[in-house]
Amino acid sequence: MIPIDGQEKKTIAIHVSRSDGKGTYPARRAAMIANTLKEEANIVFLCGDDSPTAPDGFNTQAIGSGSSSLSKALLTLKPDLLLRDSGSTSQEEVEKIRQLVPSIVHFDDFGDGGKGADLVFQTLYAESNDKVPDHYVVGPESFFADEEVASLKQIGLRRDRLSPLPHLVISFGDDDAGNLTYRALRHVMQLQIPLKVTVLVGERYRHDTGTLRMMALGRRNTTVLEHPHNLAELYASADVILCASGYMPYEVAVMGIPCVVLAQNDFELGLAFPKEHHGFIHLGLGRKIKQSSLLNAVMEPLLHEPLRKKAIARQTALGLGDGKDAVCEAIRYCLEYPKRKLGKQAGKEPSDVLH
Repeated sequence: MIPIDGQEKKTIAIHVSRSDGKGTYPARRAAMIANTLKEEANIVFLCGDDSPTAPDGFNTQAIGSGSSSLSKALLTLKPDLLLRDSGSTSQEEVEKIRQLVPSIVHFDDFGDGGKGADLVFQTLYAESNDKVPDHYVVGPESFFADEEVASLKQIGLRRDRLSPLPHLVISFGDDDAGNLTYRALRHVMQLQIPLKVTVLVGERYRHDTGTLRMMALGRRNTTVLEHPHNLAELYASADVILCASGYMPYEVAVMGIPCVVLAQNDFELGLAFPKEHHGFIHLGLGRKIKQSSLLNAVMEPLLHEPLRKKAIARQTALGLGDGKDAVCEAIRYCLEYPKRKLGKQAGKEPSDVLH
């Protein structure tokens, strides 16, 4: 939706806040959407106390913490559309916002507030037999990769064999509240096979990195890398990845790399994507994992070529990573045909754009 010359651009407000240990992907996703739509609309990032830094080149408006601060900011800004990625929301909160904003789009909202939004992209999803509301788009198809990951799409299919020294990458996201990084490395130290191990530490990791480095000194070819690092390149260099079960498995599936998954918390444990039929080895809650189970899972794709190829084939067959165009087209539709703007003809459901 490119405005006609002289016609005032509509305004999109974007609010992202850290929630449920989701790491950096929500911020990166918001930046990709903003950069795609910036010539068509005025985009303002609403930044609260728990928001990541807004991408360069965009207007920002500081808000406090809590739903009332967001409502006050929306009352002042009067955007045409609110794009929100802030975890689970409440019905009462969203009903108030509906009186202020013509169109509301949520990402990965497991709360009752999603029912009051006009469109919800549920990229993260749980197994459920309940009927999904018509305005929910549920499934991995709405995932889209950043340029670095996209440039390495299906790299696993292009490898005929393992690296001369098989490479394990351990990555538990931006903060790793439960310190699964330490638990995983402690167990991996017991592996007796020749193996290169790279441990990635996120920007908000609050545990002792010195302990990790001391452990790494006790095993050959073991390295601890602190932020910043190029996640995509490091993932692509791996023969097997050990990671959390949030957004990281989606990025891994785009590239096609055998992957062992540990849930960081009960929220992640309930997510349905990183399972065996999609090419992953899911071991459940990381804090309960037994050493023998973890080591067997890591060695499986390294020692059994047919299992490694099967995992890669299942991941790459999903065809993930290209959802940005469909997501942005749906946002454009919500902007052009708001549910609560008088004088507009009611069109088809915006979620229909993706089906």
